[in-house]
Amino acid sequence: MRLTELLSPCQILLDLKAEERWLAIIELVDLLVKRGKLAVELQEDVLTALKTREDLVSTGVGYGVAIPHAFSDKLDRVVAVFGRSRKGIDFESLDGGLVKFVILFLVPQRNYAMHLHTLSAIAKLFTNSDVRHRLAAAEKRSEVLGILETKQSRSSNTALSRRLPINGS
Repeated sequence: MRLTELLSPCQILLDLKAEERWLAIIELVDLLVKRGKLAVELQEDVLTALKTREDLVSTGVGYGVAIPHAFSDKLDRVVAVFGRSRKGIDFESLDGGLVKFVILFLVPQRNYAMHLHTLSAIAKLFTNSDVRHRLAAAEKRSEVLGILETKQSRSSNTALSRRLPINGS
């Protein structure tokens, strides 16, 4: 399964309004709820899990990318959302830079071991400067999906294609 299989156009936010990392995370979780990708009754649990994870160490991995993630025993499938900030957000990233791209994902607790492969695959994808430049210039959500799909197809991203369950399978 590819990152693009986890995302639909309604799970892409091209203009994050938040200027602070926690507010960006809330904005993205709110989008998942609004789009029906996350049940409203799970919202507080998910935010608590994300806050706990973010308080351990920032999920700003460098290259202008943050990958906030959390686990829940109440999820039956992986849920993801992509957000882009034109201004940049201080995520206290490893490289000290501002974050322009946030890929937030939520994983069922039973798939805990799989998350490292997912993190690695996403981070690898975003180390490519061409991908970041093209994503920064994209004007439509469909363009974002196309950029991610094209790059993943070329790199044959096995970590995502082999380990992410679809609908809990």
